[in-house]
Amino acid sequence: MRNAPPDHRLIDGKAVRGRILDEVRAYVDRHNGIGRLVSISIGDTPEVAIYARNQARGAAAAGLRFDQQTWNSEIAQDECKRRILEMNDDPDVLGIILQRPVPQHIHVRSLQSAIHPLKDVEGMNPASIGNIVYSDVALAPCTAAASVELIKETGLDLKGLEIVMIGHSEIVGKPAAMMLMAEGATVTVCHHMTRSVAMHSRRADVVVVAVGKAHLVGPEMIKPGAAVIDIGINQITDAAGQTRIVGDVDTAAVLEVAGWITPVPGGVGPVTVAILMRNASVAHQRQLAAGWIV
Repeated sequence: MRNAPPDHRLIDGKAVRGRILDEVRAYVDRHNGIGRLVSISIGDTPEVAIYARNQARGAAAAGLRFDQQTWNSEIAQDECKRRILEMNDDPDVLGIILQRPVPQHIHVRSLQSAIHPLKDVEGMNPASIGNIVYSDVALAPCTAAASVELIKETGLDLKGLEIVMIGHSEIVGKPAAMMLMAEGATVTVCHHMTRSVAMHSRRADVVVVAVGKAHLVGPEMIKPGAAVIDIGINQITDAAGQTRIVGDVDTAAVLEVAGWITPVPGGVGPVTVAILMRNASVAHQRQLAAGWIV
């Protein structure tokens, strides 16, 4: 029996990841290496270990050195900040990644603010997020940038496109909305106080979902032919007792209506890692321009 042909309505995040990483590797090769990325994990957390491992693989594919550091969970806030400031001054450190979650006694926003904007490859420093308001999106939060990249993968022209963003977090929903406006799209942001999310989403050319509720979005909420970008990652246990990962969208049902949709897993996640590596190459360009490195 032959395998079924690929469903071209499913946007292949792994293919997009491969293309971006190839571009970054070509950049790294042209410059004979561009410094190292430092990943900081505070304490041992299983999900953090998975994130860091995926990032290490992405760095290896892009030809980037990846320094994975795990700091004691009892480390003081001031000591964390001191170490980060040392990395800011180290010309061999290209970028700093602060893995989340962190222990309760650590103020994560303070540490993100301590990472110099030119080494902020995650785009999480408040200055980096603020730059998006002025349409400087080169070092944007990686998941938000990945969602924009995947919309572009459909071939749709973002200028004038009607986009509904469901979710308004500081690291995904809000920056994604601002990035899409910078591309010329008309963006509506829905959140938990929106009276009728479906009323907005049904008119959209593109729906981007980042809420964290399994199968929140069904086919009745999507306009026929629209693109759906599913950022959600949720672990559920089915009737047979099997645990699996699903998104915020009921993919199988929405696939009957949508023109394009990102699968979970295999959609936004792989592209997020690739965007992190692309941000590293942008950080290198900006550090060169600032005279930090030669």
